[in-house]
Amino acid sequence: MADAGRILGRGSAGGDLGITGESVEMQKIAEVVRQVAATDITVLITGESGVGKEVVAKAIHMASPRSKKPLITVNCGAIPEGIMESELFGHERGSFTGASDQRKGYFELADGGTIFLDEIGELPLSAQVKFLRILENGEYQRVGSSAQRKVNVRVIAATNKDLEVEVRYKRFRADLFYRLRSVNIFVPPLRDRVEDIPVLFQYFVDEIAEWSEIWRDLS
Repeated sequence: MADAGRILGRGSAGGDLGITGESVEMQKIAEVVRQVAATDITVLITGESGVGKEVVAKAIHMASPRSKKPLITVNCGAIPEGIMESELFGHERGSFTGASDQRKGYFELADGGTIFLDEIGELPLSAQVKFLRILENGEYQRVGSSAQRKVNVRVIAATNKDLEVEVRYKRFRADLFYRLRSVNIFVPPLRDRVEDIPVLFQYFVDEIAEWSEIWRDLS
């Protein structure tokens, strides 16, 4: 069964984008996505967990000139702090215990396409410095290397945290925050857009009917 994030794609506001609903809020989001998709501007998507931030990120990528290139999704909250930089920027062989081979990081894998950094508020301060450098000039270093590498990637980030509060308590860099929020798309919870409930209800009805038919054919 689909979650609320997946089913934002059914309705009338922006069905061509996979982001839709009857509410004014969702129509506004669809319009912003159309405006920013053609650019390489950094986008920050905010909202509670489960509201569909990843769906918005996918819509931006698929409507962009980078749609034929990779969309790499990274859950920053699921990566241990000790290996965060290696995961994001890659590492050289022997750069730390267990690094038996050279490894590309997520930014390198996303080269030419888009990287979606979910839960960006969980990014450690040490990794934030390197991330800011990529936003500024596209340069980074693999862990264990002094060589500068270049990457051409569009950055979309998301968080359910209030980054202004995180900046105030010095858990998030102010310069990175201001760089990220060039465009901020807020996805409201369903309780604030009740007009979308019938759309979601119809989706569940259709999905249950579809799965019932599949199971009937298989049995």
